[in-house]
This record gives sequence, C-alpha cells and structure tokens, in this order.
Amino acid sequence: MSLSSFFSSFVSTIHADAPADDPAEKEESLQENSAEAEEEEEEEPEDALPALQEECQQGKCAAAAKHFAHCEEKVNAGEGFPHEDCVEEFMMHCVDACVAPKLFSNLK
Repeated sequence: MSLSSFFSSFVSTIHADAPADDPAEKEESLQENSAEAEEEEEEEPEDALPALQEECQQGKCAAAAKHFAHCEEKVNAGEGFPHEDCVEEFMMHCVDACVAPKLFSNLK
C-alpha cells in the first residue's frame, strides 16, 4: 500500500461519516431556531422602571421636576448666570428614592 492510498483511504472515511448537506434539513433547522428565538423573546417581561420613573416624576417629585424644567428653560434662553447648568441629579435622587421600593416589590 502506498502512502497516498493510505491517506486517501483515511480522508474518505472522514467524509463518509460527515452528514449530508441537504438544503431541506438546513431550512428546517433554521425555522426551528427562529421559532425558539421567538419563544424566548415572548417570555421576557416588560421593564417597569421607565413607567415607575415617570409616575414618581409627575407625582411625588413634581416640584423638583418643575424646578429642573424652569432652570433648563432659563439657561437655554441665555438668561442664566455665566457657566450655570441645571443639575438633573437633584431631581433624579428624588425619583430614585421614590422608585426603589416600588421596583423591588415588582421583582419576582
């Protein structure tokens, strides 16, 4: 037995064990994968954080939100002090403190 026939017999055995490339099987596999992906997407719950933030911003933290909006209007109109900026963190501290207990009670 020659060296090349030895290698060719070895390579043909590997190809014989490989699955056949059937386009119908590939398409079926893709459809199954996409169906599984859709099921996974449907199972993910809606994020409650933006709704709770909006609720707190309009409710308990309305005064801070109003002050922040007024400050922004004044600064954007050029009527503020030099280098004045409106720090949103003051309003967000109020919103975060309001949202935290509600958000964690919704987690399951």
